[in-house]
Amino acid sequence: MSASSSDGWSAAQRRLHWLVAALVLLAFGIGLVMVALPLTRLLEKIIAYQLHKSLGLLVPPLVLWRLWLRRRRGRPASEPGIPRWQHRAAAAGHAALYALLLVVPVLGYLSASTAPGQIETVWFLLVPVPHLLEANEALYEAIRPVHEAGAWALVLLAAGHAAMAVLHHRRGHGVLRAMLGRGAGV
Repeated sequence: MSASSSDGWSAAQRRLHWLVAALVLLAFGIGLVMVALPLTRLLEKIIAYQLHKSLGLLVPPLVLWRLWLRRRRGRPASEPGIPRWQHRAAAAGHAALYALLLVVPVLGYLSASTAPGQIETVWFLLVPVPHLLEANEALYEAIRPVHEAGAWALVLLAAGHAAMAVLHHRRGHGVLRAMLGRGAGV
């Protein structure tokens, strides 16, 4: 398919966008809670970790699906009236978002795999997910902070992305309407 589609984002593209956004926000919020829970609330802490990991494991395949749809279907034509440098900045921001959406969950999985405690990952408390790496405290201590920093970067970049969509919407551009399925635009 062409790199541009004049009739807006497909319903699948819009649904995946909002689903991934919700998963990231939910996983991030649970991540903040799970690390703050004291060991005296161990069951809640374990459940929070399992839910955080389960949500995180959903993100990469959904993002890959989004990328496949974007390659197959394209994207709406660039909206006139937005300066070229802003289009380039948006493209760079989207590339960074996609990279973080793939890398942060992978780092989380590797962090869980190498954790000294070797707590099993059980997807939504139903399906055991094997760890590909063995416990390795040094590797865990290297991966975990990168996962955490990446998660913060992802959420902050996503917040900036949302703020720019609202700003463009307030200026009369159809960017936000297009992702909401309420009109053509970028």
